[in-house]
Amino acid sequence: MNNSQRVKWVVVLILGILILDQVLKFYVKTNFELGGGFSILGLDWAQIKFTENYGMAFGMEFGGTIGKIILSIFRVLAGGVLMYYTIKTARNVSKNSIVFSLGLITAGAIGNVIDGLLYGILFSESTPSKTAQFLGPEGGYSSIFEGHVVDMLYFPIIDTTWPEWLPFIGGEGFAFNRYIFNLADLYITVGVIAIIIIGFRSKKNPFS
Repeated sequence: MNNSQRVKWVVVLILGILILDQVLKFYVKTNFELGGGFSILGLDWAQIKFTENYGMAFGMEFGGTIGKIILSIFRVLAGGVLMYYTIKTARNVSKNSIVFSLGLITAGAIGNVIDGLLYGILFSESTPSKTAQFLGPEGGYSSIFEGHVVDMLYFPIIDTTWPEWLPFIGGEGFAFNRYIFNLADLYITVGVIAIIIIGFRSKKNPFS
């Protein structure tokens, strides 16, 4: 695969998995109330559970409305830089695995950028009793740069209660992997892990 083909390939990859991320978010946003969802294949530990992230990773918030706008602008800039760097790498680096990993990270970053940039003006508000509408008559729930990132993938592999005899935590609930995330987050995580593994296994700079 020559450099020109590699650039086309990574652009198609980014667009393809980005569309998949947005289709799933659109489906969840317009079909479920906030907190709603279903079990995947009837499994309790694999669920679609609709929630919205108002700030940074793991639901952390940053500086109210102004902080949200600053964060969204930063995400837009970061997404643009990642796109530029990924295409540049595709033109100059022969290792397809590195280009693929960067493509995953870029698609994930852009996927969450779209949420924060546009969802506030494209969708009505989601509540525990109301499903959002796309371009509904009541308008969007917020303004540009103030959208909420849609999360829905929930895998509580362990959801149990500590034994009563344990000091301090006895009788309290314990859940492993209680975080709810989306496909864009998954792309970023897989891409970063892949680059770390490639770096450890490579005898030279994998970006050279």
